[in-house]
Amino acid sequence: MIGNLLLRLLDAPLDEIISRMMTDDYSENLFLAGTIVQKLSLRAMVEASLRAQTGEILARPLGSFNVQSPWEKLFLNPRQLFQLPTPDDQTISSQVTIGPRAKKPLTISTPIMISAMSYGGSLSLPAKIALARGASLAGTATNTGESALSNEERDAAHKLVGQYNRGEWMNTPDQLKRLDAIEVQLGQGAFGGAVYSKQYSYQIGDHLRSTWHLKRDQDTAIKARLPGVNTPEEVIRLLNSLKGEYEVPIGIKIAATHFLEEELEVIIRSDADYIVIDGAEGGTAVAPPTLEDDLGLPTLYALSRASQFLEQAGVRDQFSLIATGGLTTPGHFLKCLALGADAVYISSIALIALIQTQMAKSLTDEPPVQLVIYGGKLADKFEVDEGARTLSNFLNSCTKEMLLAAQATAKTSLSDFSREDLVSTDRELSEVLGIGYAGEPGMKKTRVKEFLTI
Repeated sequence: MIGNLLLRLLDAPLDEIISRMMTDDYSENLFLAGTIVQKLSLRAMVEASLRAQTGEILARPLGSFNVQSPWEKLFLNPRQLFQLPTPDDQTISSQVTIGPRAKKPLTISTPIMISAMSYGGSLSLPAKIALARGASLAGTATNTGESALSNEERDAAHKLVGQYNRGEWMNTPDQLKRLDAIEVQLGQGAFGGAVYSKQYSYQIGDHLRSTWHLKRDQDTAIKARLPGVNTPEEVIRLLNSLKGEYEVPIGIKIAATHFLEEELEVIIRSDADYIVIDGAEGGTAVAPPTLEDDLGLPTLYALSRASQFLEQAGVRDQFSLIATGGLTTPGHFLKCLALGADAVYISSIALIALIQTQMAKSLTDEPPVQLVIYGGKLADKFEVDEGARTLSNFLNSCTKEMLLAAQATAKTSLSDFSREDLVSTDRELSEVLGIGYAGEPGMKKTRVKEFLTI
């Protein structure tokens, strides 16, 4: 009855709207709004309005909509007859070691790691603790991001990677000696590289100020360069110095760009143990949309080029390779391993798993990110133990599915995946990546002829 009454009330206004849409001149027509949105996009209109409101640089969370890595055009190659599947997926190893040449290599139970999301610059302390606990429950490592070492995160993390960063908050021996791996951060995909970013004293709470060792009214900033490091040779000296001083793996993280090979030529001259390639689809707490949308190199192409470069340079065995930037599914992770990665970092999708049903606490008043970002309006509503549990479940679920795929492809370890295990439905992509093309036989033509004559 109420529904019928509502329809009757709306009947006359709807008739008027439809009549005007079908008869009004276009410049006065309500349908013009649909045309404008289709032409400009709702995103561009909203961002133009935000720029018009403040005249300042925008800060968009979680990365870009501009995803250009065509993971969906890649498929893994199972075996059934010429090579039989692995009998039991329970015997397949998911363990991976980062920096095997280090005196204390980083060994984890799954190749899925939690990426660099910093306390203070990105996330709240409870969110960082939950990420650390969830990673530990799943047997993997988490990353401090561009921050200092908090005792709370260190206590919660079984394996903790710390970033030697451009804000200098981690760059002291007393902190570095407490880490399970040290990662020199030169740039990130969501920023298209590295830029200056200031954080004002009023944005910094008491606990964070103490952790960063700042005075009460002191501002701070992430620089475009590591202070005191102004040449490629000085980057090499820094990596070698850290390698000589600490027993844990020493890594370097760079944003992927079309100059990737030139960057890698510098890195392979060092004694570093691992390299992190951060593709353009990477996320962050806040970054200007232009840097997110229009700079960098998509993750798929960046990983493939990095792996091929290391192989051609004859140094692939010297460096562990970690891929990151917009990776969200077990299929993505497996395809990264097949293209040459030893492990992957995840961030945005890890946050979704972290807040899972807790995001209902924010809707419809605020975006769910307000539960976990530093200074978030709903940060006090986030439950650490629940977040750790759901993140751990997500990591375990992904690993189990990856092991099933390994069984279907006749592997005994996730580290056994290679380009031979990939095929593409796109001929150009198959040539670029050095993998099979779905429209042609997987066997070489000579082998096909031999097979047909049997």
